[in-house]
Amino acid sequence: MQQKGPLMLGKKIVRRLKHETISREHLWRPVGLPRYTQQTPLVESVCLMDNKTLGEWYAPVLITPAMIGSLASSPACIREVITLLKRLEPDQYVEYLLGYYEAGLERFKNQWRYADITTALLSVSQLLQPQNYLEIGVRRGRSMAMVAATCPQCRIIGFDMWMEDYGNAQNPGPDFVKKELKKVGFQGKVQFVDGDSHRTVKEYLRSHPDEYYDLITVDGDHSLRGASLDLRDVLPRLKVGGAVIFDDIVQPHIEYLQNVWQRYVAGQMRFATWEYKDLGYGIAVGIRKY
Repeated sequence: MQQKGPLMLGKKIVRRLKHETISREHLWRPVGLPRYTQQTPLVESVCLMDNKTLGEWYAPVLITPAMIGSLASSPACIREVITLLKRLEPDQYVEYLLGYYEAGLERFKNQWRYADITTALLSVSQLLQPQNYLEIGVRRGRSMAMVAATCPQCRIIGFDMWMEDYGNAQNPGPDFVKKELKKVGFQGKVQFVDGDSHRTVKEYLRSHPDEYYDLITVDGDHSLRGASLDLRDVLPRLKVGGAVIFDDIVQPHIEYLQNVWQRYVAGQMRFATWEYKDLGYGIAVGIRKY
């Protein structure tokens, strides 16, 4: 699912709670940390692959979150996002974003710096060239299109509940998203799994024990417990050198997502992270080091 416009602040968690009967105790009950295995594949495009010959002094990862952040917040990246968004079917929020981007670039030219989920995914995809991408929270496919445009042969799997009229905006469903991906030149395989991610993601990963991902986006359930569960379930399947994207870390009314990010990613030694919180709703990127 995507970020929402100014009049939709806090709609994500409110909608979620309307569709599920969740008591306050259930919502805030702590979720355990992920369980990682030592035998995890590497993203070969960003890792030192002859570590055994040279010696294993460092973690094998060569890419840094700072590299991603520098590219994601650059005017050049924002202009690329504008071009891609104009290929997609617009909605109210996309039209708002285009106006926002263009105003920033017009007033401040190449001095303007801004980042969100689209610029983060575009820059990560350019640097990592992911072959396998997992996304929780698809909605209209705006975020997914950034990966699809950069890596048209990538294998993509998306999880969503396809709630009707989510956040006071149309949520057309997987067939619509497939058409959107074709507009940006996607030629790879895409699979959508319908239903609550707290059930479907675990079931899917359990049935695919050898499947790992170069890139993962978590932008689904925005309740405290829901976001925690999604991160806990997918992080062990992120390859070493792979990136995880977590959206809306400073969105008003759900500021606790910053704490979720800190607990599961930024506060863990196995990750190096970058965050953008200056404008918009914020975006966080983590690179798995080992």
